[in-house]
Amino acid sequence: MFLKADQTYLRALEPADLDFLYSLENDTSVWHVGNTLTPYSKFVLEAYLENAALDIYTVKQLRLVICNSNNEAIGAIDLFDFDPLHRRAGVGIVVMAEHRGNGHAREALQLLLDYCHSKLQLHQVYCSVTATNLPSIHLFTQAGFQQVGVRKEWLRTLDGWEDVVEFQKVF
Repeated sequence: MFLKADQTYLRALEPADLDFLYSLENDTSVWHVGNTLTPYSKFVLEAYLENAALDIYTVKQLRLVICNSNNEAIGAIDLFDFDPLHRRAGVGIVVMAEHRGNGHAREALQLLLDYCHSKLQLHQVYCSVTATNLPSIHLFTQAGFQQVGVRKEWLRTLDGWEDVVEFQKVF
C-alpha cells in the first residue's frame, strides 16, 4: 500500500485498472473540468497505462488511484505540470459520483499534499476550480489553499460561460 489514511488510500495505476480508467475518463459529467471533448478508447488508455509507471521527473505528471477501505478504486488524484526547478505542480482530483461526500476526497488530497511536501519537497501546489463547483472550492479551502484569482468567463459550457477560481497552497 502506498499512502494510507483512515478510510482511503492512494496507489499507483495498474494494468488491471483499464476498465476503471475507461469509465472514469468517459464520464461526461466531469469532462468540462479537464477540457475533454471526445471519449477515450481502451486502446489509448492501454498505451497510457504502459507509461504510467514512468518517473514524475521524466513525464512531469503523476496519477494515483484513490481506493476505499474495501479496496475499490473510487477516483483519481493527479499531479501535473510538475516543475522541479520551481518546485511546484498542479493538482486535480475526481471521485466517482457514488462515492462523493464521505471524506475520501479530503483524505486523498491530504495524503497527496503530505507526499508533495515531504517526498517531492515541493514549495507549492495549485489548482483551478469552476466557480460553481462549491464542493471542490470547499475541499481545497479546507486543505489550506488560498484563492489567488478568478479567470472570468474562462470555460464555455452548454449554458454559457463559466468563471474559474485559481487556488494556491504554499508549504
